[in-house]
Amino acid sequence: MMEPSLRHIRYFIATANAGQISRAAKDINVSQSAITTAIKALEEIVGTTLFERHSSGVSLTYEGNLFLDHARHIVESVEEAIRIPRRIREDVKGSINLAVTYTIAGYFVPPFVSRFSRAFPNVRIHISEADRPNIEEGLIAGGFDLAVMLTSNIVNHEELSHDILVKSRRRLWVDAHHKFLKQPSVTLQDISSEPYIMLTVDEASNTAQRYWNKTSYKPNVFFRTLSVEAVRSMVASGMGISILSDMVYRPWSLEGRRVETLEVADGVPTMDIGLAWLRNHTHNEAAKAFIEFMHMSTGTGQSHNFIGNENRPAFGK
Repeated sequence: MMEPSLRHIRYFIATANAGQISRAAKDINVSQSAITTAIKALEEIVGTTLFERHSSGVSLTYEGNLFLDHARHIVESVEEAIRIPRRIREDVKGSINLAVTYTIAGYFVPPFVSRFSRAFPNVRIHISEADRPNIEEGLIAGGFDLAVMLTSNIVNHEELSHDILVKSRRRLWVDAHHKFLKQPSVTLQDISSEPYIMLTVDEASNTAQRYWNKTSYKPNVFFRTLSVEAVRSMVASGMGISILSDMVYRPWSLEGRRVETLEVADGVPTMDIGLAWLRNHTHNEAAKAFIEFMHMSTGTGQSHNFIGNENRPAFGK
């Protein structure tokens, strides 16, 4: 039986990211026919349909979403083997007190820390979960060496430095039969007329209010929650809509109902994820290795779009 190539897998991931074959072809600079052929071959190899085709593009099937998780692991492993620094990693020793915010702990950092620990076995990472104010205080007081957090939320820019690793799009979440799916575009004015589910974890509601305040409209909030899964289930059930980052997006609720995403015409700001540390602080070798690893893993300076189960950027880019 024919085996899938790395090219098949890369084209599949690009299409899942883009939601359209034409956009995926443009993103990775290949022809649409090349992607179409690769996806058809991949579906024949795995023996199931990976994408649902519709007028506006493609979306992952349930089986496609499961396959995507494994596909990303494959690409990560290959690129890690190629791009990991050519040095004796066993010589890097020490410890890192790493702080993470709640969303980062749940949807971003675990695979990076896992791969870093395998690459640098003599570095101990002590991870603490905290909110943004306590992380900023801990970095300044010396309790934390580094933080992986929502850098777009940082308040104390005078004493803290940061690097943005990932810019995650914010898009509108709707149920699979929502009327907005038939519209050519959706604005914040349109959204304001619908029941809105407001996520509050990691200051999400404060961030939302900032971009809503630039308009004459406001969200029709009927429920506030700290739980992304609660938002997902409610949206999928048709109880309301929400604007959230692609980093936390999954196309299926726990009940097996579909969540669709739409671009917001008004231009909602991205959610920026990155590293933060005390300004002018001298890092130890372990912390330097972690910073280098995160830069290389996410392709610092590049904009990564998360969709579905793609909450882990491929190693390198």
